[in-house]
Amino acid sequence: MSDKRITDRDYLFLSAMVKARESKMLTDELRERMLAARSYEDAAKVLVDCGYDDMSHMNSAEVDEALSARRGAIFREIASFSPEKGTAEAFELKYDYHNAKVIIKSRGTGIDAGRLLSGAGRMSAQTLAEAYDNDDYRAVPNILAHAMSDSRGILARTNNPQLADFCLDRAYFAELNAIAGGMNGSFMKSYAASLIDGANLRAAVRTVRMGRDLEFMKTALVPGGTASEEQVAAAAVNENLAELFSGTVYAEAARLGDEAAKGGPLTKFEMACDNAAVEFIKNAKLTSFGDAPVIAYLAAVENELTAVRMILTGFLAGLAPETIRERLRESYA
Repeated sequence: MSDKRITDRDYLFLSAMVKARESKMLTDELRERMLAARSYEDAAKVLVDCGYDDMSHMNSAEVDEALSARRGAIFREIASFSPEKGTAEAFELKYDYHNAKVIIKSRGTGIDAGRLLSGAGRMSAQTLAEAYDNDDYRAVPNILAHAMSDSRGILARTNNPQLADFCLDRAYFAELNAIAGGMNGSFMKSYAASLIDGANLRAAVRTVRMGRDLEFMKTALVPGGTASEEQVAAAAVNENLAELFSGTVYAEAARLGDEAAKGGPLTKFEMACDNAAVEFIKNAKLTSFGDAPVIAYLAAVENELTAVRMILTGFLAGLAPETIRERLRESYA
């Protein structure tokens, strides 16, 4: 079946499957049960009812590995049932670019960063590493291949990892938009634009806080958001982000962004950006079937895994429940 003929009805089975699974996701109540647990072991056992493997015997590195494996397995399963390749690919994409950043920086510094690599991408981290080491990118998707080569050159010329990251970020969002543009429904396109709004909002605020000029900011901003790069740059310089994003899910984040750009608390701003992304996907709950509930489920899985990691590694690090709670973003469930 060609993707051009796909309709929301082709997602009927997958929509029903993910909606059934939402009932077993980590709710606010279950998160509180974890935080109220007497020990790490008790907190980890709460997750068994949500379909997780028993992680009560694991250390931090093993928790990271288990959660990464769970993420990859869910992505692959959704991909196997989805009528469109892009549904899961759009989420796997992020981990290819994450791995590319790790590989390029680790090779540049001579530091072994293998533990930071993820197995949730479209291809193995080993494939990317071999492509980079051999300067042979035939096994790598075209946009990512060019970005890795360009990022390598930027790092060699400037010794500035941030500029190398900007190159990969622009390529990531360009590829995300290409995937979204090739899909039948409109939700992925809207979701991609929302993610770009959040990325540009963060980049603009950080640039102003660092005292960098407008030209530098333009290298950090990417096209494709609901607000253009020019609009975001002008609003950031004029302390007018709140007005630019008023009426959107990023309204509160933008207000806090104006404050953070002037030296206000950055943590609250960052959390508000994350919460805005969760708020956006919650809108898909109103849709019975189609790509929207499936995309929202995958985004919710990402959010849940982040929360689980924060709680479990927080317990292992001896952090107080109140400290862990302050770092948690809103839940989808």
